[in-house]
Amino acid sequence: MSTFLPAVFGENLMDMFNDFDRDFFRGFGRPEQMLYGKNAQRMMKTDVKETDEGYELDVDLPGFKKEEIQLNLENGYLTISAEKSLENKDEKNGKILRQERYAGTMSRSFYVGGNVTEEDIRAKYENGVLSLCIPKKEAKVPEKKQILIEG
Repeated sequence: MSTFLPAVFGENLMDMFNDFDRDFFRGFGRPEQMLYGKNAQRMMKTDVKETDEGYELDVDLPGFKKEEIQLNLENGYLTISAEKSLENKDEKNGKILRQERYAGTMSRSFYVGGNVTEEDIRAKYENGVLSLCIPKKEAKVPEKKQILIEG
């Protein structure tokens, strides 16, 4: 005889308590798992598409506000950072029994070349997806200058 439980519980009612096993606190000291805990490696998934003009990146950042995302360009590396803090909820009407949302930061870097500037990159954030357009820029060939020899 099988028991049917709501899909939120999975196959077993006790599945909801699986996070409380002996590995529950493992990984909280590692920076890459501070945001979203053990699910951190699945976050910030990125699709990269090459076009004739450049590259298009779509980065999944669900649940973030535009203000929580930063883009920095330094030494040819574009770094995407996102920081999330938990809101303090008023617990007048009860206490929190389980909290699956985490606070912390995550970032990811891409090498875009030393000739790309901040003005070249176009960014748009919509429906939890950060879309970036980065042009292809050839490395500048230094001008060939002749040195005069005296004498």
